[in-house]
Amino acid sequence: MLVRKTLAAKAAQSRYERQHKDRLFLSKIIVVGILIVLQIALIAYVTWRMGTLTPYYQLAYTFVSVIVMIYIVNRKDNPAYQLAWSVLILLFPLFGGIFYLVIAGNRSTNHFVRKMQRSIQDSYQLLPQDADVKAALAMQSGGAAMQSGYIARYGPYPVYRHTKIEYYPLGDDHVAPLLEALRGARRYIFLEYFIIREGVFWNSVLNVLEQKAAEGIDVRVLIDDFGCVATIPPGYEKRLQEKGIQCLSFNRFIPVLTLRLNNRDHRKITVIDGHTGFTGGVNLSDEYINVTHPYGHWKDVGVMLRGEAVWSLTVMFLQMWDYVAGITEDYTQYAPRPEEIADIPDDGYVQPYSDSPLDDEVVGENIYLNMINHARKSVYIITPYLILDHEMITALSLAAKNGVDVRLILPGIPDKKMAYTLTKVNAEVLIEEGVHIHLYTPGFTHAKIMVADDELAVVGTVNMDFRSLYLHFECGVWMYNNSVIEEIGNDFKETLKKCRELTIEEYQKLHWYQRVWRALLRFLSPLL
Repeated sequence: MLVRKTLAAKAAQSRYERQHKDRLFLSKIIVVGILIVLQIALIAYVTWRMGTLTPYYQLAYTFVSVIVMIYIVNRKDNPAYQLAWSVLILLFPLFGGIFYLVIAGNRSTNHFVRKMQRSIQDSYQLLPQDADVKAALAMQSGGAAMQSGYIARYGPYPVYRHTKIEYYPLGDDHVAPLLEALRGARRYIFLEYFIIREGVFWNSVLNVLEQKAAEGIDVRVLIDDFGCVATIPPGYEKRLQEKGIQCLSFNRFIPVLTLRLNNRDHRKITVIDGHTGFTGGVNLSDEYINVTHPYGHWKDVGVMLRGEAVWSLTVMFLQMWDYVAGITEDYTQYAPRPEEIADIPDDGYVQPYSDSPLDDEVVGENIYLNMINHARKSVYIITPYLILDHEMITALSLAAKNGVDVRLILPGIPDKKMAYTLTKVNAEVLIEEGVHIHLYTPGFTHAKIMVADDELAVVGTVNMDFRSLYLHFECGVWMYNNSVIEEIGNDFKETLKKCRELTIEEYQKLHWYQRVWRALLRFLSPLL
């Protein structure tokens, strides 16, 4: 309670300064956006102008578009993504094929893929699976063992037992344990976040990081450049480095038209000395802990891990850090010391995992699908967005038709209007199939959780939308038969009391032009 009051008092002092900085930083997004739009316009104009000079150019462009369509159809991309691109190329045969080649066939993207994959693959040997743990899980549940086996192969991280999990049903609850754990660091602190924003929350964390850096502790901060483009000033990395804190930005946001801009580091990871780790939906910004209220009350969740499974989070961070820094280091020096995790008891099974957009394996979505398809009693989900492909809609619908109690909690107040419209479109489809959709009336839900049959759960960073499932670097924690799963399920039920159920009658009141607009958005959703 004291921590919350202190944070609220500090927020009142800094609100004006933050609003001024937000307006200043927003200008960078506007400038970059204008430059990208101008590039698109230039490509369209040059293609059209050359096409009017001679019919041979038109024939060449059409031939290119046909080849591009054949290439798209034969890729392993999601069918909805393939269909959207194919229709656009058919509608604009002169422009569509060239445009796809410019942004999707960019050579720097291929270099980016190879370099990132090397950074990840080199560390796999440091993640051996304990055969006894694997065998014990198979004895308890064949279905859970199959799901865990998939994660081990493609996640790709092992399943652990000696790990204790604490669950935080609000971002507000996340603050004090995080600060306490940071203060207890003795060797290193690693932070990897999509967003940090100057304000009460981040400044509280930064004060601890400064103190620890002054003590000689290895402190590193990895941020996503796009996620922070409007939340911290230019050159912020240098400012942190002057405080003794190493800081790097992932995938610089530059005004160049390329699909690489879509691949963002959406993960939220804190690791302390290899024995304590945090993840979940909570970014280091004031709205996540309800110091500010841009979209009403902010519902988010997080978990703290203590024990063996934290090693997987440590490796995840180092993979990304080494890629951005362009270095190769000995990960074993960051392993937890035996005495630091010796007293951690068994509490079910814990399996952190990551998902990369570069390996043609949609790990985050497949973990969700595995849980839904194997559920026999209930599936409870909280997500900020619901922009789904056919596979996910089919899985949720079929589970409901089979008698499984399928319930989703979505925001009552949106943070992005277009995404919210698409969320409502998908919600209508699911409601018609017997899925229960609930809106969180106090505000916005940013949590990403799934609980199946009160036995399996996932908490992480993976939203149920195309960008999160297909384009971003993500992470999560899969759990089976862990005592914290009951807490997660109870939190869902308590949150449900603050929701209203969305009904099909609300959709029947829509005007025809609203339905047309929603249908168009749904078709284009894989490209948005």
